[in-house]
Amino acid sequence: MAKSAPAAGTSEAGAPGSMGDVRRGNLALVLGRIAQSGSGTHLTRAQVAAFTGLTKASVSSLVLDLLDAGIVREIGLNPQGERGRPGVGLELNPARGVMGMEINVDYISAGVMDLAGNLLLQELREQDNRTATPGSVAAALADLAAGLRGAAEARGVRVLGGGLAVPGLVDDQTGTVITAPNLGWDSETLDLGALLPHVPLGTRLFNEANAAALAELRYRPAGDADFLFVSGEVGVGGGLVIGSELFTGPHGHAGELGHVVVQPEGTVCSCGGTGCLETVAGQDAIFAAAGIPAQTPPAGPAASRLASGPALPGPSRSESLAQLLAALAAGDGDALAAVARAGHYLGVAVASTVRLLNISSVVLGGHFAILGEWVRPSLSESLERYAPGKILPEHISVSAVGQAGALLGAAGSVVRSLVEAPHRLSGQAP
Repeated sequence: MAKSAPAAGTSEAGAPGSMGDVRRGNLALVLGRIAQSGSGTHLTRAQVAAFTGLTKASVSSLVLDLLDAGIVREIGLNPQGERGRPGVGLELNPARGVMGMEINVDYISAGVMDLAGNLLLQELREQDNRTATPGSVAAALADLAAGLRGAAEARGVRVLGGGLAVPGLVDDQTGTVITAPNLGWDSETLDLGALLPHVPLGTRLFNEANAAALAELRYRPAGDADFLFVSGEVGVGGGLVIGSELFTGPHGHAGELGHVVVQPEGTVCSCGGTGCLETVAGQDAIFAAAGIPAQTPPAGPAASRLASGPALPGPSRSESLAQLLAALAAGDGDALAAVARAGHYLGVAVASTVRLLNISSVVLGGHFAILGEWVRPSLSESLERYAPGKILPEHISVSAVGQAGALLGAAGSVVRSLVEAPHRLSGQAP
């Protein structure tokens, strides 16, 4: 998992080293200031110099590098906050973008986002990835990404790099999915370069819940510095944001909320443990408890290695979710009880987490957000019982980014890495 980094420009610019190191740090400092300007605000070179403490001559030279690399562009004359003749405004180049991608149990998705964080294009394809090899899933995603990349280029947007989110533990340095139990993947090294060939920033690998938590940090209006993001799909994931930074632990694997034990004498989980939250609050568990037909997962790890497995029995997951929502709206007792049970055990897991980490806000994503109306009462009751006063009902919120969170977070992290190290595009044609 990609770990959070210091603010752009602070580490290299402040550290002793060669003149090249200083220039790279200052380049990041200037780009970071331009990137931080609000929507509709276009800083001039003089304003950037005032904000950063650099000389106007230095800023002008650095801006030329950013213009040459195609990362920023000049836009009109900016009369905002300046005396005398207005200067030329600067903004992140809307003709540059990054691609966010996601592999989940029952779908693949991709989207193109510009450098300012606006989602320009998005496509989702439903398919059950437990019946296919990692290679065939990656090939399907590469095909999806190629189509979106072509559509972006037709609109004049050049894709600089990408981020891929998957529901499992990952090693970003090697592009390896260490384990993704619900996909049946174990120690699978993906050819990330094949997903987006010939992009200057490459493609990075992320845990799905962590990527969604980063998107939540970027887009949610509340702007809380500390929260637990709960991702609900077939599995249950968690992303920890502490001090406005993603916390992933010393080995990058913190936040595995779905595998917190809530029923010690419960059923066996896909991870090999017993009584994990996922076994009572994941989508399959809720559907089963509600009596809702759903696709049956393949039996045994060998089933996930089929090059092109047969269609699984039962309706698609979106159809099952729609049926569950209809049953809830109609007041069906089994459906209401299944969702209340999921909320109760989610509260048990969250209560333990917030006591350890002193977090006071929870953000619900995935199916927990969709089922929020019905899951929140039992979740709040459970939290009050097991962690009284730690999380107030008004501090339980629903995701601001919806199902696009993982790909937005993965793409956003690539943009952040560019802002922190714009010299990576030195010599690239604008």
